[in-house]
Amino acid sequence: MAFLNIKGRSVAYRLLGAAANPLVVLAHPLGMTQAVWDDILPMLLPRYRVLTWDLPGHGASQAWGEGAIAPADLAAEALALADHAGAERFHFVGTSIGGVVGQQLISEHAERLASATLTNTGAVIGTAELWSTRAARVRQEGLAAMSGEIVPRWFAPACFEAEPALKSGWMTQMGRGDDEAYAKLCEMLGRYAFTGKLGGPLSQHPGVKVQLLGGSEDLATPPSTLEALAGELNGAPLTILEGVGHVPSVEVPGAFAAKLLAVLAVDLGEVGEHGVDYATGLATRKQVLGEAHVARSTDNSTSLDAPFQQMITRLAWGELWSNDDLTRRERSMITTGILAALGREELELHLKTAKRIGLREAELRQVLMHVAIYGGVPAANHAFALAKELGWGDGEV
Repeated sequence: MAFLNIKGRSVAYRLLGAAANPLVVLAHPLGMTQAVWDDILPMLLPRYRVLTWDLPGHGASQAWGEGAIAPADLAAEALALADHAGAERFHFVGTSIGGVVGQQLISEHAERLASATLTNTGAVIGTAELWSTRAARVRQEGLAAMSGEIVPRWFAPACFEAEPALKSGWMTQMGRGDDEAYAKLCEMLGRYAFTGKLGGPLSQHPGVKVQLLGGSEDLATPPSTLEALAGELNGAPLTILEGVGHVPSVEVPGAFAAKLLAVLAVDLGEVGEHGVDYATGLATRKQVLGEAHVARSTDNSTSLDAPFQQMITRLAWGELWSNDDLTRRERSMITTGILAALGREELELHLKTAKRIGLREAELRQVLMHVAIYGGVPAANHAFALAKELGWGDGEV
């Protein structure tokens, strides 16, 4: 876990995975922490860089200071963290109040989004009276005392039957939160609604893919609440997970991750008929090679080779590297091996890229050992020497 100072507050976050992968930002529900994403991380990290954080007064994040909290404040935290990660655009996933953060991003910052997956949330959640009453009770009784009443509403009964310790575990975690920050977030949910605020921005940014997920057993944001939100989002697709409550990433991480991966994957369409558009290839090329390298290649191109640069952006980076059938780590190993065996000058670039993608020294060693057997010892010897010049070889066994 790391910390970032945002407007004078210490915010706890995790930034995991290779810088060359697309960024996914995950926002957790009210009363919980970024730990709700732990069980889906192994399924996301082979293909994505993942950023999670704790909301104000939750987990290890500092409590809120003076004044009320607005959705714009939470969205500003998400943007500051994405900026810190170096991501111009990113995928966003939010559950419950995390979904409210996502709605704020759609309404005011849709140009920063590649996609938005909103789960167990609504344009309106509950009533102003409900949230005002809960805020008052939390200030009076404390989260620890109220956790036994709130936590059971998060999960379907079958989930507790299968995992009895889940209830006491999340009650303990909730009880550690800051009472005042939680109360202020309750008041925020009672004050703000996104009715009539989402369709317009989405129409102006048709490239933002939106997916809604809910649970059939969700008491806080039942399917009807998600159906209303789908209408606000120009008929965004909605999937209701049967037998699931308010926190699908905890209750059914496998099914949740599968749905999420389907949303996050780049839709290349009918490649054989239409190819892949230049913008898709350029985005992937920047992620894998770094924006500085791509900018240099573009700046150095002339009327002679500009069409060539466009062609390789569409074909190599659009049709191949943007395809989700292989991870970028796997493509890096294949590409490095081929270039080493053929002795191509692009090997230097892709040895650098392998570091950016997060290839381990042991993996590179095996790639080059294969080159030695199947492509020739001299080719492998050259590749090993070049790799060492570029900083590979720190004693990893």
